[in-house]
Amino acid sequence: MLIRLANMDDIEQLRHLYSELEIDAVKYQPEHFVVGYRNNDFFNSIFESSNQDILVADVDGTVIGFSHVMILKQKNIACLKPQTAVYIQDMVVLECERSKGIGTLLIDASKEYGKRRGADFIRTEVFPKNIDGMRFYERSGFSEMMKTIECQL
Repeated sequence: MLIRLANMDDIEQLRHLYSELEIDAVKYQPEHFVVGYRNNDFFNSIFESSNQDILVADVDGTVIGFSHVMILKQKNIACLKPQTAVYIQDMVVLECERSKGIGTLLIDASKEYGKRRGADFIRTEVFPKNIDGMRFYERSGFSEMMKTIECQL
């Protein structure tokens, strides 16, 4: 298995993986998520960006997982330290390939991606009902730093 940067040849496989990710999102928060369609412009904007990439887990030309990473500077607010984060916008491994260490390889590659770009820490979000996801991230060194709360209007 190889962890590498995604390219235009990966788009169809990435669309399939995004569908799996979005099915999970709908399961956890149907009030906010639907299964969508990612057009080529979506992928091109990432591939052409200077502050984001998609890292893929590739087995013999088949993409079985990905991590969409972004480099983000903290807001310029007096009380915040001027830090940079590598943010995992989206991450998924094909359901049939989970529990084989692929997610850990993607996390490690995401951390390395951030280090190479001067990031101070790595951040992501996980649905509170996604117990397996929480366990996975905690095993990878993540800890809860803030809770997001909301209320329907």
